[in-house]
Amino acid sequence: MRLVKNLMKAAAVVALIASAASTANAATIAVVGGSNDDAFWNLIKKGIDDATPAVVANGGSVNYLRLQNYDNFAPDVVQLIRTAISQKVDGLVIPNWVPEAEDPAIKDAIAAGIKVILMNAGGADKARELGAINYVGSDEYVAGQAGGTYFASHGKKHVLCVNTLPGANNTEARCKGVTDGMVAGGGAAEQLPLPSTSFGDPTAVAEAIKATLLKDTTIDGVITISAGDADAAATGIQQSGITTVSLGSFDMNAAGLARIKGGTQTFAIDQQPYLQSYLAVSLLASAIDFGTSLPTYPVLTGPGIVDAANIEATLAGVEKGAR
Repeated sequence: MRLVKNLMKAAAVVALIASAASTANAATIAVVGGSNDDAFWNLIKKGIDDATPAVVANGGSVNYLRLQNYDNFAPDVVQLIRTAISQKVDGLVIPNWVPEAEDPAIKDAIAAGIKVILMNAGGADKARELGAINYVGSDEYVAGQAGGTYFASHGKKHVLCVNTLPGANNTEARCKGVTDGMVAGGGAAEQLPLPSTSFGDPTAVAEAIKATLLKDTTIDGVITISAGDADAAATGIQQSGITTVSLGSFDMNAAGLARIKGGTQTFAIDQQPYLQSYLAVSLLASAIDFGTSLPTYPVLTGPGIVDAANIEATLAGVEKGAR
């Protein structure tokens, strides 16, 4: 009996040591993301939610730090990075939207021993520059080129890229790509920069697009930097009364996909946000817990064009909340 008790005690001590070691290596991860009102970032949240159980199963945790709004965009993002540093997390997933504001804070996070993956915005070159372990997302410039090329190949000559977050690294790259894609296809494009307060304000966006179309009737294509803005753009185009304008968008939502199916929106550029967060959180937790690394650098999740040709397959993913 004494031998059994001693063995049980020894086993308990071994289990306690193993548990402590496991907890010591467990990943505590912070993810910085966009506003609750932003449908795109709700897809990001689903990816985080689906990746979290594996992190928790290994003793870790995931904390999603979301912007309240975009009124004070760059300073608020930096504050969230500082919050993650103060929480002494092991890993940080962060979009590099505004490099001049975010870079110092991200470098401070890395200097504090936090492993960083850039997600959604920034790209591979910026990830290498900062010392992040990878970039997961779309190459925004390439995605923009794909949009511009699509417009040009379908006969459009003058495209308007509506930017409700001017100055942000990813949105500027998108619009530049659109312009270069159009120019390469023999057309032209220009950016319509709107105040960041207009993001999420459908009336302001619709009115601005309507006014621009009525002022310059040579515009035959409009592309927005988000799915929500595309909803407003559809209204603005309709209110202008001009029927020759094709609508495209970066990203997509149920309303936009319904327009594509119904023929009132031409296409959407899909960067698969669900995969961005799911893969970023999973890869970061694995690197922290197990010391793994991925030879693929960057991990690209787009771009892909969704139009009338593949709308039905895309809608099947929407029904499950991942697209």
